[in-house]
Amino acid sequence: MTNLLENKKGIIFGALDERSIAWKVAEKVHEQGGKFILSNAPIALRMGKINELAEKCGTEVIAADATSMEDLGKLVSESQEKLGGKLDFVLHSIGMSPNVRKNKSYTGLNHDWFLKTLDISALSFHKTMQTLWDQDAMNDWGSILGLTYVAAQEAYPFYSDMADAKAALESIARSFGYHYGVRNKVRVNTISQSPTVTSAGSGIAGFDKFFSFADEMSPLGNADGESCADYCMTLFSDLTRYVTMQNLYHDGGYSMTGISAKVMEKWGES
Repeated sequence: MTNLLENKKGIIFGALDERSIAWKVAEKVHEQGGKFILSNAPIALRMGKINELAEKCGTEVIAADATSMEDLGKLVSESQEKLGGKLDFVLHSIGMSPNVRKNKSYTGLNHDWFLKTLDISALSFHKTMQTLWDQDAMNDWGSILGLTYVAAQEAYPFYSDMADAKAALESIARSFGYHYGVRNKVRVNTISQSPTVTSAGSGIAGFDKFFSFADEMSPLGNADGESCADYCMTLFSDLTRYVTMQNLYHDGGYSMTGISAKVMEKWGES
């Protein structure tokens, strides 16, 4: 199916390089006829290659710190001006933990850093939607997505305070999803993605081993970033008009598998 997003406009947060899920989503939206503005934090714009993506997709980049209401206000108003009207979709692909970056254990967190994790990785989702809400920036039946991970529901020691941030993110999606649904029929969902080789994910200690474990636990194997982008297209489109306030697993069946034969075989060999 082509032109699934024809005449739809939006904002995509978080593209850094070709490995970013947000990068792949932007490419897919472009292929499906959608128009969008790319955004990331100023420091990320200096580190990544987002301008290359913008050129490829015929769009623009607007720098914004997603924890700043002032930056978000300018981003949303300028995006509507440049795109020629209200928005139909928004992707929140934002997450960072200073504690994870500094290898702090969960039982020994720096709590000032913990607050930064929550602000960047969860509260920024609420701030984004509150900005959209205040500016009445979303068209009726629009779609807002946040990316999350199964550690919001289960204990994953290596994920540290990001697990708490993702749990908050999912709760924000449900709570804001109710209000946005009542007022504008706007859908708000989160996608719980498989461990994915991205700049952020691969920086977690022990990621390679866990990636292999999850792949062997999942009946379909790990879902890659491009497949996640395909899933986002369905949720941005009119095909999913009545799906909202959901945490949607896109993980090859990992979240519903207690133990796999492959993992049992490896355990038996040890």
